[in-house]
Amino acid sequence: MAAFETTRPAPFGAISIFRLVTFVGDTFATVAEWNDARVTRNALGKLSDRELDDIGLCRGDIEMIGR
Repeated sequence: MAAFETTRPAPFGAISIFRLVTFVGDTFATVAEWNDARVTRNALGKLSDRELDDIGLCRGDIEMIGR
């Protein structure tokens, strides 16, 4: 029975392209996460103290929830 060597090195520049794509994807995910937290903080900030109390929060909790 014959054995074949199927491993070979990555083409030139493949690793650099992979790192670039990973960096762009991570950056996009970070910006999306930041925006979600911003929208949440803004929405909670518009609620009255009574509404915040109804959901078990106070004004001081808004910043912590946004993180």
